Amino acid sequence: MHIANTSAAADRLRRQARQSMDSGEWGAAQAALESLAQYEPRDVPTRMALADVILRRGGMRAATQQLLQGIPSLPNDASLIAQLAWRLVTNGEILGARACLAHLGRAPDPPAEVLSEQAHLYWALGEIPAARALMDRAVALGIDTSSEYYLNAMLYQFLGKVAEAEKVLLACLQRWPKHGDAAVILANLRRQTLEANHLDLFLDSLGRMPAESTDARDKFARAEFESAIFKVLDDCGRHDEAWSALARSNALMHDINPYDAQGEATLTDTLVGIPDSIAAAKTDAAAEITGPMPIFIVGMPRSGSTLLDQMLSSHSDVVSAGEILDFQRQFHWVADVAPRSAQGMLKAIERSTEMDFAELGVRYLQQTQWRAQGHRFYIDKLPINVRMVPFIRRALPRAPILHLARDPMDVCYSNLKVMFGKASPYCYDQQALAHYYGQYVRLTDHWRASMPGAMLDVSYADLVNEPEATMRRVLRHCGLAMEEGCLHPERNPAPVATPSSVQVREPVHSRNLGQWRRYARQLEPLRLAIAEQGIAVS
Repeated sequence: MHIANTSAAADRLRRQARQSMDSGEWGAAQAALESLAQYEPRDVPTRMALADVILRRGGMRAATQQLLQGIPSLPNDASLIAQLAWRLVTNGEILGARACLAHLGRAPDPPAEVLSEQAHLYWALGEIPAARALMDRAVALGIDTSSEYYLNAMLYQFLGKVAEAEKVLLACLQRWPKHGDAAVILANLRRQTLEANHLDLFLDSLGRMPAESTDARDKFARAEFESAIFKVLDDCGRHDEAWSALARSNALMHDINPYDAQGEATLTDTLVGIPDSIAAAKTDAAAEITGPMPIFIVGMPRSGSTLLDQMLSSHSDVVSAGEILDFQRQFHWVADVAPRSAQGMLKAIERSTEMDFAELGVRYLQQTQWRAQGHRFYIDKLPINVRMVPFIRRALPRAPILHLARDPMDVCYSNLKVMFGKASPYCYDQQALAHYYGQYVRLTDHWRASMPGAMLDVSYADLVNEPEATMRRVLRHCGLAMEEGCLHPERNPAPVATPSSVQVREPVHSRNLGQWRRYARQLEPLRLAIAEQGIAVS
């Protein structure tokens, strides 16, 4: 009778939780799920649902704790394990996510879809070789979705296997001709030539799409194909046609994903306004931790950070961890603010005056030091961490911070021409791009004035024109001796999971300097908008 009563009570609470979630009554939903967890403490779906509700209500720590409590109770259910692992990744519990993957890896004879899901998770963690090995097994068993084809191609690309990636992408577009993501990668795999390019394929696919559709998904697909067409035409020197394609692509993206200038300015105001005491480097518990230490590379996207990452990680004492979100995730955890929306970041920054920075440093190192793989240093290359400079300096005062700086027009044009998807709304409109760049300059100027020496400025032009002298300065700042390998990033076999993955497998060159000038007439509004902010432009 007791078991029956318990089961009935659990069913009632489950219904109450569902009804409350459906009606948006999150407080009531949390109360019902917390009671349900008392009845069924080992039920992983209940823990995940409770974590989701707590996050929606703005809490980070309690949500994370619910997810961690699910790990010891993992059932032999691949889908459920993957769901928990994804939530742990999002909440910055990378060690917990890896524990889920280890559990999943013990499954006997998993089907292709389970292997590809594992590969996707390993990719999200930056473990590209492990992801590639799992994807090979999945392909052998037979993959059958567009997302699996796309992941398969990306993993080849990240490992520098261009021919293999191209073959998979062509097969993907043959089966799913509207797959815009595949078109963008295919166009960027190599330099397109008049003799060998994919222009006809892209034009044919674009021609089959509804030109007048108001659906955001249709607009996004068209924007991606227009971006791919721009890349082909630009490579082939057909610049007027190329610009027209880029303008159409960016107009579609700006329409479906507009830039919030006021929100960006407010965020910069908040960062500039943090007390000087927060940024003051202190020797505390975080500084005394032994073991591998991170090197942070920050700056504007497309500033040359991937090239510096490849050159620096060619050193025998350094490995690249790639573009990882761990510092921001731990920043949100210590602030106890869910990492959702710009408002969440503002709230976390506002709480930084009461933050335990030693705890922040400890948590960051706990979740990331495994990435060093036996090296003394590991590179955390995430350009947007330029916003985190004072917090990094306080939490990890011994960690070097390298700031890549590139000519304003070069870096802005490079952002304007690249399809970043929906993650970077600033880069699809010249006025928006100029405003965003102005906020970036305002912020980095403030960091230099308020924290002299907190970050080492590294000029992209110097890096490509005087690589040896520049790398000696970078290595000296990091406490490392010069090694010849740092001048040959093309020999670095490490995976590169960024849009620049193909470009950085070439010897160091200066061909990208002044690229914007081929479109100087079309980019005049951008140049004027940057200059109007008092920023010197060429």
